[in-house]
Amino acid sequence: MNHSEEKELSILEKIHKSKDSIKQRDLAKITGLSLGMTNTILKRLVEKGLITIKKVNNRNIVYAVSPLGIEEISAKSYNFFKRTIKNVVVYKEAIGRIIKEIKEKGYKKIFLAGKSDIDFIVEHMCSKNQMQYSSGETPNQEEQGIFIIYSESINKDSVLQRNSSGSGNKREKNNYYLKDIIV
Repeated sequence: MNHSEEKELSILEKIHKSKDSIKQRDLAKITGLSLGMTNTILKRLVEKGLITIKKVNNRNIVYAVSPLGIEEISAKSYNFFKRTIKNVVVYKEAIGRIIKEIKEKGYKKIFLAGKSDIDFIVEHMCSKNQMQYSSGETPNQEEQGIFIIYSESINKDSVLQRNSSGSGNKREKNNYYLKDIIV
């Protein structure tokens, strides 16, 4: 799904979920789009037959998702779900290989630094490979036998810069970045 389709789906879902009529300005604010872009997307959704517009008066317009729009939400949500599951499987396999390699190098514990959307996969694969797992913002730098995996929320360049300046983690070779596998 491209960026434009994501925004269309987001607006469709917001209209569908709103209990009361929702204003164009509110849709723009909720989706993070400009008012002009929101207007353009709404027109496109009307042209596609995914929403209907009813003018209440000169100042108020009511948007409603058509049956075709509901089908579109379902289809795109299902496709998004399928892609998400496929990505989880790909990440699980890649992280599993990495953790197996780390274990073979003699490490006993993996520390996931930073917040991650896929921390549950790292934790699961550690458990599956009989590795200790912990997470947080910063690992204990003095702890032995620990391998650090930096989450996708950590800026790789700042970690490398910190390491090269002599402060921070001195075990640069004992690090891995989830950004290297997340597409």
